[in-house]
Amino acid sequence: MFQKKKNNLNEQKAGSINIVGEGTEITGDLTTKGDIRIDGRIQGNVISQAKVVVGASGEVVGDIYAYSAELSGTISGNITVGENLFLKMTANVNGNILSNKLVIENGADFNGYCQTGVTDTNSIFNAKERSSGKEETTA
Repeated sequence: MFQKKKNNLNEQKAGSINIVGEGTEITGDLTTKGDIRIDGRIQGNVISQAKVVVGASGEVVGDIYAYSAELSGTISGNITVGENLFLKMTANVNGNILSNKLVIENGADFNGYCQTGVTDTNSIFNAKERSSGKEETTA
């Protein structure tokens, strides 16, 4: 009558937080269902169904796909965010932005095109998953 549910150890909880620390360098795409903070360097795409935070010492050379994001570091690639995107005063972004809402603090450096008012995040993630034929690192 009462059965224990089996927990899938390979499935990440949506509320978990992942950290790429300063001095850490990752080459390849990084995919997560939870929040991620990047203080190191990632050369590849970052895909999160939650929040992406790039600290002042963080660097991403690749595209970012996220539900929301707060960027203080250096990003060389396009950014697609389903909800809120914050560019902090130390942010340096070279790439195009597609977001529902965008806040840029005084001092942030942004070089690219921007489109706001985008609300269909599910199609963003589904299109990215279908187009990704590369092996990905899951955090």
